[in-house]
Amino acid sequence: MADSDSDYIASSGDEAGAHMARKGGKLVASGTESKKRKAGREKKVERWEEKRRAWDEGLEDDNIDSVVGALQQAAKKRRLLKDETPLQRGIIRHLVLIIDLSIAMSEKDFRPSRYLLSIRYACDFVREYFEQNPISQLAIVGMRDGLAIRISDASGNPVGHIEALNKLRLDDPLGSPSLQNGLEMARSILYHTPSHGTREVVIIFGALCSADPGDIHTTIRSLVEDKIRVSVVGLAAQISVCKELVKMTNANDESSYGVALNDVHFRELLIETTTPPVTRTEKMSANGLLMMGFPSRIVERTASLCACHSLPTKGGYLCSRCSTKVCSLPVECPACNLTLILSTHLARSYHHLFPLQIALAAWSSFQFLQRNQNSFERLQKHKMARALAQGIDVQSAQSTFA
Repeated sequence: MADSDSDYIASSGDEAGAHMARKGGKLVASGTESKKRKAGREKKVERWEEKRRAWDEGLEDDNIDSVVGALQQAAKKRRLLKDETPLQRGIIRHLVLIIDLSIAMSEKDFRPSRYLLSIRYACDFVREYFEQNPISQLAIVGMRDGLAIRISDASGNPVGHIEALNKLRLDDPLGSPSLQNGLEMARSILYHTPSHGTREVVIIFGALCSADPGDIHTTIRSLVEDKIRVSVVGLAAQISVCKELVKMTNANDESSYGVALNDVHFRELLIETTTPPVTRTEKMSANGLLMMGFPSRIVERTASLCACHSLPTKGGYLCSRCSTKVCSLPVECPACNLTLILSTHLARSYHHLFPLQIALAAWSSFQFLQRNQNSFERLQKHKMARALAQGIDVQSAQSTFA
């Protein structure tokens, strides 16, 4: 009578303790060997698990100097590859910064979180933007819970924008973003801007979806008609609608859309948008005159209200045309709409039109001297040895080969 259980066959020469069982006329593995095969299959790492986060960079290398040196070499390489061709650019810019404030920004793949890091880098962007473009205007819009909220109005004062951004730290990300509502609000802000300046929108987008009330393609076509350029910095993944948005508003150029790999790359993508864009249309490239005022600063004995904020101040500037008092520059006169700036603001805006050439000669000569220093010292020692061998006095040899 055949036994229903498998016949046990022991292998005495197997050091690992693997066993074979006869089942159905075939030998099958059992015991520790089958367990090892199962453990090997369980330990297989998926491709998405191999993703390196921003805080993992450089942890495997004990020498921090090599990590810092690699980052410095990469920065030098980017400077050498920078295009130094002088191009006509719009130095008077009107830009709207749109920040995603949805629940997707609460993810912690960027330390401390996407939300807090975006606010921090947005403050850095405001400072750098007005440093590079002192006679430009900026407004900030947020996307939260399917709505577009205005964080700060269009102005040339970086202090007011940074204060408005810091107030967002007290709130939490909420709901879903609405890309269409954010673009429509930005379009309404840029609608009344003068034609001599550029119209731009920069979006920090961390979600993978957008809760739009209508057809966003209609909004994209409206942006193209209004000649508004859009740049997107993604924090999660590349999205088809954002790619199409950037491509259609930048003359089929997709270089203005980037997805951040880590926090350093995130800041680089955001700071790149502070450079003025190249003018493409003949209308903007045509030469024209723009009237501006250069007021002098005044100090009063008694405080009076300024026309820009309605606050009592003793110091300020008087408009060159209508003598209206404003408290800071650059600004557009609230009474006569004259652009009021300082001469230093105008001079700082010109450095984008005439970029400096990269100083390769200084670096090459320094590297040449550093490489040949040891060989020069060996040559001097060889000459001294020959002089001593020929019987020449040491002091005269030193004066000869010095």
